[in-house]
Amino acid sequence: MVVRRMTDAWWRITRLWLDELGSHNPRLTLALAVNDLIPPFTLGRVRLRVLRLGGLAIGERATFGGKVWIAGGANPYERISFGDDCFVNDGCRFDTSAPIVVGHDAYLGHEVSVITSSHEIGASDRRAYGSVADPVEIGPGSWIGTRATLLPGVTIGAGAIVAAGSVVTRSVAPDTLVAGVPARLLRQLEPHRVGPLPSAERTPVGGPTG
Repeated sequence: MVVRRMTDAWWRITRLWLDELGSHNPRLTLALAVNDLIPPFTLGRVRLRVLRLGGLAIGERATFGGKVWIAGGANPYERISFGDDCFVNDGCRFDTSAPIVVGHDAYLGHEVSVITSSHEIGASDRRAYGSVADPVEIGPGSWIGTRATLLPGVTIGAGAIVAAGSVVTRSVAPDTLVAGVPARLLRQLEPHRVGPLPSAERTPVGGPTG
């Protein structure tokens, strides 16, 4: 009798476990777990190989600096892609409830968060009502500073810079610098300029580091 009860309990737990994992892709889950075991900024080619084996669409010469969190919806690997020569620094988070595109030559600093899901506003007894999701696109050549957050539905234009710690609530035009919470335009950038930002522009927001 005791053995039978233990067996029944085990099977109930197993079925519950399988139901809970139904929206997760085992291959991607395993790949992300293995990737997290690799020390930051080492074994870059091995890391890339592991992530690609997990089903992620990653372009040529892309680089991942360390841990990465990718989840949201069924088969998250189908909702995210990384272009050629892009760089994703350690600790970035991607909510794949809706599609995410990271363009070629885009640079994401430490712990950048890309969020595609939110909630409708409900009544006072439950303000976070039904879930909604909108895609996010990070344009070619753009630079997203450390711990910046991109919220659902935004597009970061090609060559734009989002300063560290900013929260982007609306789309950013190409070749512009934005900063703050919420992020606001600081100035237009010259398409062919090369060099550091003036210190006067870096100091108030900590600079678009990453």
